[in-house]
Amino acid sequence: MKAVVCETWGAPDTLTVQDLPDPRPGPGQVVIDVRAAGVNFPDVLIVQGKYQFKPELPFVPGSEVAGVIQSTGSDVTTFQPGDQVIAFVPTGGFGQQLLAPAQALIPMPSGMDFDTAAAITLTYGTSYHAIVDRAKLKNGENMLILGAAGGVGLAAVEIGKALGARIIACASTDEKLEVCRQHGADVLINYSQADWREQVKTATGGKGADVIYDPVGGDYAEPAFRATAWGGRYLVVGFANGEIPKLPLNLALLKGASLVGVFWGEHTKRDPKGNMANMRQLLQWLHEGKIKPRISGRYKLEDAAQALNDMAARKVTGKVVVLPH
Repeated sequence: MKAVVCETWGAPDTLTVQDLPDPRPGPGQVVIDVRAAGVNFPDVLIVQGKYQFKPELPFVPGSEVAGVIQSTGSDVTTFQPGDQVIAFVPTGGFGQQLLAPAQALIPMPSGMDFDTAAAITLTYGTSYHAIVDRAKLKNGENMLILGAAGGVGLAAVEIGKALGARIIACASTDEKLEVCRQHGADVLINYSQADWREQVKTATGGKGADVIYDPVGGDYAEPAFRATAWGGRYLVVGFANGEIPKLPLNLALLKGASLVGVFWGEHTKRDPKGNMANMRQLLQWLHEGKIKPRISGRYKLEDAAQALNDMAARKVTGKVVVLPH
């Protein structure tokens, strides 16, 4: 099989496409013929050795896939060859085949296409865990989302709307904000403008946002925290800006606010049943049309490095996928 291989820590351009032996399933494992693999910002960090999780070299990047089971281990009874499945794994996604534990699989709902199936686990799983489990967002509350046109940001827009919240979408261009509007955002704010925090104040009647969803970090973090309402919850989702901010903690005191960490990957390990329940809710919302992943780009396996470069350069809205065949 062909796969993208990371042999040394570095920029995506150091990745190569190589011929690797076809995997064979052992006990509790399946081999998946990968039809689509989701591309996520953590993939950019992982190949550079800058993520919380650091695999051993060499490895095949990519963590979320959708495909068809090709073969199963002798003791696997829950799945069989021909089943269409979704998988979330630490590595291995950017290849024509994937060896995965059967317990990591979710059956693909009938009628779902592979591109959509490969675009829902990480971004929507992260945002659902953040908004429902960690922030406990309530119907009618204001949620401000930074980087709202990105993968997790756009998922947060849709999940917030599904829960009945009022969504304030913040992004760096009017084009990205238009994408947010199409996915249900109520208020659009271009945070490249100097007065964007005042716009948040106006949009909330001076109250501030009940929940801040921040996957960006950097210079946007402190003004966003200052725009938090009394008793607000500030979700620390990631640092796409590349800079981990240092927030003055007296703001949490003055606003009675909570600074809430979100680490979905660890959550899936510590509470797999809870995560599976979350995924079932997301798939139900998908069936009902309440959420719909935006696939803004499709890349060949040979162009996976370009997909990661586009992700790093913030050229991506919603999700992009790699198509190995």
